[in-house]
Amino acid sequence: MSLERFNINRSREFPLRYAPQDPTFATLIDSLRRCHMALGPIEVLVVGFPGNQFNGEILPELERLIENDTISLVDGLLLQKEADGEVSFTEFEELGSNADATKLANLMNQVESLISDEDVFELADQLEPNSAAAILVFEHTWFKPLRDNIIASNGVLLNNFRVPGLVVEELLAELAELEA
Repeated sequence: MSLERFNINRSREFPLRYAPQDPTFATLIDSLRRCHMALGPIEVLVVGFPGNQFNGEILPELERLIENDTISLVDGLLLQKEADGEVSFTEFEELGSNADATKLANLMNQVESLISDEDVFELADQLEPNSAAAILVFEHTWFKPLRDNIIASNGVLLNNFRVPGLVVEELLAELAELEA
């Protein structure tokens, strides 16, 4: 995702990536230490549905991941771009009669409001007309015990990044060609 800033609570901005030399890094660390329950790493996943066809088939896997304490869904909304390019977005709990949206809203872990309106409109730029997207903000809850052990051993997480699976597959295919 190309977002350069992640607007928390629609008013306070923090960079997506922190570095120890960043002045906001110390503030963030102090804030996390004061929290009675610090969060694990947060990730934003944007799943597009061409033709505005969200059918809920992702729900069973999301439920499984949440039940197994792999992730916790902390925020999310439905983004729609009409054929004329008009953009609208709605929190899942505000969709009322849509059963799939109600299920998604019930999976939320009540942190919410992590995605700002500006973030949504930036994400909407990537969406084709006559399409919908579920913007899911989730916490990697599996990481919490490891985080605690890193802190207990006086370790410092220096970097955290994700490599898309397709990039890894392309690299492995190129390596296989070189070895052939």
